[in-house]
Amino acid sequence: MEFQGILPLHKPKGMTSHDCVAKLRRILRTRKIGHTGTLDPEVTGVLPICIGRATKVAQYMSDYSKTYEGEVTIGYSTTTEDFTGDVVDKKCVKSLFSRQEIEEVLQSFTGEIKQIPPMYSAVKVNGKKLYEYARAGIEVDRPERLVFIHELALLTEPKIVDGYKLKFSFRAHCSKGTYIRTLAVDIGKKLGFPAHMSALIRTASGPFTLEDCLTFEEIENAVATEGLQGKLLKLEDALSFLGKIVVDEATAAKVMNGMVLPVPKELDDNRFTVYNEEGECIAIYIKHPTKAGLMKPEKILKNDVLG
Repeated sequence: MEFQGILPLHKPKGMTSHDCVAKLRRILRTRKIGHTGTLDPEVTGVLPICIGRATKVAQYMSDYSKTYEGEVTIGYSTTTEDFTGDVVDKKCVKSLFSRQEIEEVLQSFTGEIKQIPPMYSAVKVNGKKLYEYARAGIEVDRPERLVFIHELALLTEPKIVDGYKLKFSFRAHCSKGTYIRTLAVDIGKKLGFPAHMSALIRTASGPFTLEDCLTFEEIENAVATEGLQGKLLKLEDALSFLGKIVVDEATAAKVMNGMVLPVPKELDDNRFTVYNEEGECIAIYIKHPTKAGLMKPEKILKNDVLG
């Protein structure tokens, strides 16, 4: 059976996003699969997977905002900014910070902030990934980037652990490209201590949440009982954040042939989806860059040949 749709995977600990795609290719017996943004091997949670025709919209899904639940450990920092790295700095936390003090620090990171990506990351500098420099013991200047924190909330009471570490959990709703590891380190700095991220789970990616996700075991069982297709979400679910117009049959035929069309008056966005009367998203259009009042296709998602 040829599967089509969005599979929100509950990524397990210890696998890279690439590992997950490779395993799904074996389970589903198809190569037309792609993920929509990497998760570090030790991070679990929501990893939307595009299958079949849905791979055409993967590039738009990478722009989703994300929600995470993580844990900060104050008292020592690491080479990787998470619990997998070697300790590089240590400072005993002798007294407990109050909930109010920590909430005020968290609040100071909401809105647009600057981040410097960690050395152990896939960000490229001069055509080479930062983690490749890090593994070779080479320190390079890292480009500062702007990210947006929509919400940063304290989830648990801060507590002293092992007599010298302070731990607490938080929830972060943030823009794409945000490094939660770096956020944990910066929170520690603001409190005056070295810190690292000691646990992390992604609870949402765009419209997809943990409640939507399937484990590998559930996927294998659904394939065995021929019920997986019914559990996959539609390509249209992935594009629900974009503006939408519905066209009649004659216009839909033009759309599927890539015609330039007038922009409907009700649309103010630069990018929007075009649906046929059957409820299928057949294309993504953008306003024409040089011809006022017209729109052109950015991506055709359905035509008479490909379906």
